[in-house]
Amino acid sequence: MANTKSAAKRARQTERRALRNRRVLSRIRTLSKRAANAEAPATDINALISAIDKAAKRGIIHRNAAIRRKARLTRAR
Repeated sequence: MANTKSAAKRARQTERRALRNRRVLSRIRTLSKRAANAEAPATDINALISAIDKAAKRGIIHRNAAIRRKARLTRAR
């Protein structure tokens, strides 16, 4: 339990951010599974690349990790 008001606020903020990050990462995993399908349309792949870029821009995943994921995706095509 937090000892100060500011520590309690930081705990609340961290909890909200963790939920948001979890939701974004879950969406990326779902899109990855959809794009891994051999007959995946280009729209699924574009949606995945867009989601990866947005996550990297917001700091949810590291920039180099985003680049690596996109490279592996395009190499698999």
